[in-house]
Amino acid sequence: MKHIGLLCLIGMVVFACTAKKAEDSVLPYTVSGDTIIVSSQSPVARKLKSVMIKQEPFRAAFTTSGVVKAIPTNYAEIASPFAGRITKSFVRLGQKVAKGSPIFEISSPSFFETGKNYYQAKQEMELALKNLKREKDLYANKVGAQKEVEEAEVNYEITKKDYENAFAALKVFQINPSDLILGQPLVVRSPIAGEVVTDNIVIGQYMKEDANPVAIIADLNKVWVAANVKEKDMPLIHSLSKVQVELISLPEKVIDGTIYHISDMLNEETRAVEVLIECNNQDHAMKPGMYGTVKLTDSSANVIMVPTSAILQQQDHPYVLVSLGDNRYLKRAVTTSATVGDKSVILSGLTPGEQVVNERAFYLIDAR
Repeated sequence: MKHIGLLCLIGMVVFACTAKKAEDSVLPYTVSGDTIIVSSQSPVARKLKSVMIKQEPFRAAFTTSGVVKAIPTNYAEIASPFAGRITKSFVRLGQKVAKGSPIFEISSPSFFETGKNYYQAKQEMELALKNLKREKDLYANKVGAQKEVEEAEVNYEITKKDYENAFAALKVFQINPSDLILGQPLVVRSPIAGEVVTDNIVIGQYMKEDANPVAIIADLNKVWVAANVKEKDMPLIHSLSKVQVELISLPEKVIDGTIYHISDMLNEETRAVEVLIECNNQDHAMKPGMYGTVKLTDSSANVIMVPTSAILQQQDHPYVLVSLGDNRYLKRAVTTSATVGDKSVILSGLTPGEQVVNERAFYLIDAR
């Protein structure tokens, strides 16, 4: 009996080895182009599981860094347009000023010359105009020549252009030519309404023409937060409905904002676009230069989502295995975006109703 049992055991081992050898001799799959055909006799065929693709509601949310900036139209650096010596200051730090308010006064020989040139240009134009009228009158009464009229017209146009240039030179520096009194100091005025946030005005200080600004006026009731959104996240931001900002210096405060502008230019180094977010800042808690985080939330939309386990990687290109039936699977390149839990958003490459391998897909990762 012992011999019979031993013979049976040996027979079972030989049968198992033979079966295992036969099983191993079966190729698990063959490859034709991008299609993988799995042998029905291969154990791999029983291990692969697929799931049907469908659209699901998704609300994209991105968190990125941001920095507070003053709005350019609400920010002005005040310097003297002419070289000279400051003789008077009209403001102090923290003072609120209106557009056109005087900031400081400067005595400047260059300003005197500019004013003098304006008056000379004005007088020459007026004389040229009188001469033109006289020549026209003489020609009309047949005591003048057409040539004299034409020369007077040319002279008038030249002097008129000189006057217009001198007039424009004063207006650029917010100087009203009708209020100009030759010899008086220049009053430098604010081009915007706001608050004096920097005051470096020193009475008696001599300023060169290229001197740094001595005062800064800013309206910080509204500010921008400049955030950088990565290139891969841009397609999902169709109609941003909510933006929240949290500053490092104010960790407990959540600040709501609205998108003011999305840049059309992509930064080639960071592969991101700048998004400007406008925020109310009536309490002036947000200071230009502050850093924080920005959370951008998109409106809800239906998107294709697949289990992240279904996505395979070949070099830098993600792909999935689309089930074609009869143990046939097609390698399909896809474009992915955000990952939520155990699912990933698919931007392109799949359509609802298709099936992809979501379990044990790694068995076919080496299929070439």
